Amino acid sequence: MKDFTATELEIYLKDNQPLLLDVREQWEWDKCHFENSKLLPMGQIMANIDLLDKTQEVIVICHHGIRSMQVAHYFSSIDFEKVINLRGGIDAWAKQIDNSMTLY
Repeated sequence: MKDFTATELEIYLKDNQPLLLDVREQWEWDKCHFENSKLLPMGQIMANIDLLDKTQEVIVICHHGIRSMQVAHYFSSIDFEKVINLRGGIDAWAKQIDNSMTLY
């Protein structure tokens, strides 16, 4: 598992197209989210794990990077091949990269 800062992710996304997996709740997603990301709340991952491709590169996103880190560790433990956690979460992204995003 890797861990990217918002700045590292911004650079990485210029040349790569991983799955952006948002593990926040629907109400958080409704406030702000990455364009082209997929919402799968943390509490629904176990029930939907078969919908994800273990060989696809996945960037896991949450509000501050705590839930996403837990999910990323879980994915790594069940043999997902390419997992990256967004350190600081969408909050760091909104503050450092895209200030048009709603903070909450």
